[in-house]
Amino acid sequence: MSTAIATAVAPLTIEDGEALVTAARRAAKAADVTVSVTVLDAGGHLLAFRRDDRAVLISGETSTRKAYTALQLNAPTADLVDAVQPGGLFHTLPTALDRPLLFIAGGVPVHREGRLIGAIGVGGGAPDQDHGFATAAVEALA
Repeated sequence: MSTAIATAVAPLTIEDGEALVTAARRAAKAADVTVSVTVLDAGGHLLAFRRDDRAVLISGETSTRKAYTALQLNAPTADLVDAVQPGGLFHTLPTALDRPLLFIAGGVPVHREGRLIGAIGVGGGAPDQDHGFATAAVEALA
């Protein structure tokens, strides 16, 4: 009989959220790209958000949807793009839910000790740039 006890993993904190936003914005600034950055906790609640002054307005919405998608599917949105194409595993998923998902690169789940604790989404650059900025932020948090 196993007596393994699950250990608690610290949740994503406001300080973590701010650190993720700062790291993503730093990476974007180095590439001369204006962005919006959204950080969600494990429950999908907004923990941190920042839109650069000159970032396109829609980037706020796309960054949030990317973070939500990465959180719900526990996968980088960059890895899911092909899955929603005709014939793909998740082809109908974008229209099947009340809350819209966004299958564009730029959303990355955040893990601590192997457990999902939140997600970050970046919008405003090209999809591959947004993915790079989000990934850089997650790596900086670790």
